[in-house]
Amino acid sequence: MAKRDYYEVLGISKSANAEEIKKAYRKLAIQFHPDKNPDNPEAEEKFKEAAEAYEVLSNPEKKQRYDQFGHQGLGGNGGFGGGGMNMEDIFSQFGDIFGGGGFGSFFGGGGGGRRTKKGTNLRVKLKLTLSEIANGVEKKIKVKRQVVAPGVSFKTCSACQGSGQVKKVVNTMLGQMVSASTCGVCAGSGQLVDKKPEEADSRGLLLKEEVISITIPGGVGEGMQLSMSSKGNEIPGGIPGDLLIVIEEAEDGVFQREGNNVIYDLHISFIDAALGESVEVPTLDGKVKIKIDPGTQSGKMLRLKGKGIKDINGYGKGDQLIMVNIWTPTTLSKEERLVLEGLKNSENFKPDPGKQEKSFFDRMKEFF
Repeated sequence: MAKRDYYEVLGISKSANAEEIKKAYRKLAIQFHPDKNPDNPEAEEKFKEAAEAYEVLSNPEKKQRYDQFGHQGLGGNGGFGGGGMNMEDIFSQFGDIFGGGGFGSFFGGGGGGRRTKKGTNLRVKLKLTLSEIANGVEKKIKVKRQVVAPGVSFKTCSACQGSGQVKKVVNTMLGQMVSASTCGVCAGSGQLVDKKPEEADSRGLLLKEEVISITIPGGVGEGMQLSMSSKGNEIPGGIPGDLLIVIEEAEDGVFQREGNNVIYDLHISFIDAALGESVEVPTLDGKVKIKIDPGTQSGKMLRLKGKGIKDINGYGKGDQLIMVNIWTPTTLSKEERLVLEGLKNSENFKPDPGKQEKSFFDRMKEFF
């Protein structure tokens, strides 16, 4: 089923500020929290949907990509990098939206207790050719990530008894108040390394190289960031971070990109322009033949429909625009010069553009 618009999910407009986004999410989180709706799968899905929408719209960078490209701008997977989202993700990232007590203390149970820690994210740059960007591509990349070492075992942190939090009672004029803070011994995980292999670090982690397959949707652009859930660094007693893929466009020696369109400079001789000719031009999908009409002027633009770049939101493909340039030879033989000098005073060879000839700027406005 297609994802709903994130603004629609939270019931807000696109002009909503950060505080309005947070307020809308808080209202839905309270309404559909599992503790208030036990054994209600529909409420749980709405709770997750609201969290996913908030995860994107509360992040300025992700919000900008979503506003520009929709769900496809987030790698086609939406918030949390896609289908790996669960309650652990939500409590880990947004448990403090209600204050220090998290979701559990706010509702008095259920998801409470220690907050699940999340490993750090990894960021890689991926350079793509224009041809790969045009239709999408499957890529395999090598990533070095921290993983929990085989054979490592953990024990409950004695400082916080596995809760990940240390509570402190403070006497005030209004009576006793209880505050909770992250345990400094286990860093909030509730666990400590008991036994580990010699090659593992003090946290029981190893650096491991993995080959990861990435599906890149067609139409991505320079600087766009895609996310793969749980492919970042692992953390003992928590959930893995994400792998963030930053797109780079390799310079193309043939085409220039203009949105979803590509521009190709075609150089033809004066003779072909005057007499007309069929010429072969490259496209992102291979070569095609096009017809040059007799009397074609330099600067004329031709269009090949659907020969551009696939739209990232699924709205078809752009076009290939062909800019016709008439090439003038820089040196002439004696015979060639004689022929051209014989035509020099012909009325038919004197420039006479007339009003029907559009200017360069008019042609550009027509195409863009």
